[in-house]
Amino acid sequence: MRRNLSETCSTFFSTLANPTRLSILELLYEGPKNVTEIAKTLKQEQSLISHNLRLLERCRFVFSERRKKERFYTLNKETIEPLLKIFGYHAKKYCPKKGKCLTQQGLRQQRKRTASAPLYLARQ
Repeated sequence: MRRNLSETCSTFFSTLANPTRLSILELLYEGPKNVTEIAKTLKQEQSLISHNLRLLERCRFVFSERRKKERFYTLNKETIEPLLKIFGYHAKKYCPKKGKCLTQQGLRQQRKRTASAPLYLARQ
């Protein structure tokens, strides 16, 4: 690793390690939203959402744009959208039961199913 990357990674992952911020990112994956829409959808106080959006914007996970009197937030499509896709793929493959990670035995069983499946089915 190059110098200072560990501090950057620590900030990056600690920002992601918050369930509210992750929920905001998932919601913004669907499209731009203002604070009121986010707060209503997540059933959270608007001040809590604003605080978390500030942290997400500081790290450039989201961007904001003022439209008249409202500020709309969008997901950083260049870096965060692909990251969410990778997380989704990983969760589907290794944590298929509502976030529970596969055990070693479960992983072996999954590999057997994948190996015995016809090639066209294995790549879906």
